[in-house]
Amino acid sequence: MHPPASPRISTGIAGLDDILGGGLTPQRVYLVEGSPGAGKTTLGLQFLLDGAARGERGLYITLSETTDELVAVAASHGWSIDSLEIFELAGDLVLDPDAQQSIFHPSEVELGETTRNVMDQVDRVRPARVVFDSLSEMRLLAQNPLRYRRQILALKQFFSARGCTVLLLDDKTGASDQHLHSIAHGVVSLDQIAKEFGKERRRVHIVKMRGIRFRGGYHDYILETGGITMFPRLVASEHTSDFTPEMRSTGSAELDTLLGGGLTRGTNSLVVGPSGIGKTTLATRCLLAALERGETASFYLFDEGLATFHARSAALGMSLRPFVESGRLLINHIDPAELSPGEFAQMLRDAVQKQGATFIAIDSLNAYLQAMPGEQFLTLQMHELLTYLNQKGVTTVLVLGQHGLVGEIRDDVDLSYLSDTTILLRFFEANGSLHRAITVIKSRTANHALSIHELRLGADGVRVGLPLEGFDGVLTGLPSYRGATAMMPPDGAIDA
Repeated sequence: MHPPASPRISTGIAGLDDILGGGLTPQRVYLVEGSPGAGKTTLGLQFLLDGAARGERGLYITLSETTDELVAVAASHGWSIDSLEIFELAGDLVLDPDAQQSIFHPSEVELGETTRNVMDQVDRVRPARVVFDSLSEMRLLAQNPLRYRRQILALKQFFSARGCTVLLLDDKTGASDQHLHSIAHGVVSLDQIAKEFGKERRRVHIVKMRGIRFRGGYHDYILETGGITMFPRLVASEHTSDFTPEMRSTGSAELDTLLGGGLTRGTNSLVVGPSGIGKTTLATRCLLAALERGETASFYLFDEGLATFHARSAALGMSLRPFVESGRLLINHIDPAELSPGEFAQMLRDAVQKQGATFIAIDSLNAYLQAMPGEQFLTLQMHELLTYLNQKGVTTVLVLGQHGLVGEIRDDVDLSYLSDTTILLRFFEANGSLHRAITVIKSRTANHALSIHELRLGADGVRVGLPLEGFDGVLTGLPSYRGATAMMPPDGAIDA
């Protein structure tokens, strides 16, 4: 017979509660460690304010910041901390290095003046939640490692006897204290990573947590006005749903024929080709067809400005503004220098779970790659992301740009094995003119055509011509002509 699950209390951060599988076990002592600027003070305030909102008394014990500084931090987030008790030791005489700082086991009589004052405040306030900021000052006061550890152990036993849930903040200025890790019931580590360009990245990982099954690994978070927001690492296996994998039109009968019927719900399609070939236009055509069927869609635009995107789509007879105004299409312009991969994954999850999006387009993966620390991480995260979208029955179109226009073409990264359908676009030369070619090289859900066709983009949208049977080497960009295949008329053609 399994023992009953222990109750949990919220940390005040929904994403962290999710990572911990429901929150913290109450009446325990936890260590929150991180470099200066990682957000430890903000996390501590959110923890106490969440308790205050639930009618629990909160006590913030500070050795490193003054009360005025704490009030300023809270005000920067739009919070009031009037409901919290603040005990400031920063200016107290107990910080005199000549004062008695020896701490013995609670069964003994003699206690250090600093710890005595802390205990007096706890007995006076009787808080349910306590934040102790920070342990680095306690190390200085203790004067030697043995005394410091005895102080922490004494505080832990004191807090436990009074039923407090405590966060001990530590700024990692000293060497890693494994003994402190062993004393704490759980350890939350906050990391701040400076990038050579763009916004710094912040990550959290749970070093240990006794009695709790938590989600391991690193999870992105942001620190901005309003506090900390954490983005739990996406685990696709945790998100499954039932849906009918029906095939839906792209809005172009010729393209549907090439794909073996259209795009299947719950699959992802990768559109690959060089710059200017029409990848975005093809994705927009599929997006518009979904909107015209009454679906809700979300478009993530990395490379192109919103005004340019709208103007070009309208010029191709595919105006999207009415759907944006009705709320069924959300176009997100993404700056990869300012966005973490975890935040982007959360945006897609919110689009599916909160906004009901059934069609998602990402343009392009090249810019998304720049937000990642390395190609292997892009591949792993995209695998989880695409698996999640597939399991939710979402139709996904991904755009991947290639380097080069004709001849040898190179990729930043090969994601074709992750896609269910791969559409390849190429430029080729014929009769002194530049033409576009399209073919489907892979489909896991349909018996697609293996022929290569000419592609035209004009005022009437996307047009797919007859198979290019009179050419050899079209996909190389340097074809040889050996037949009488008629080229499509260029009337109304618009480059994209």
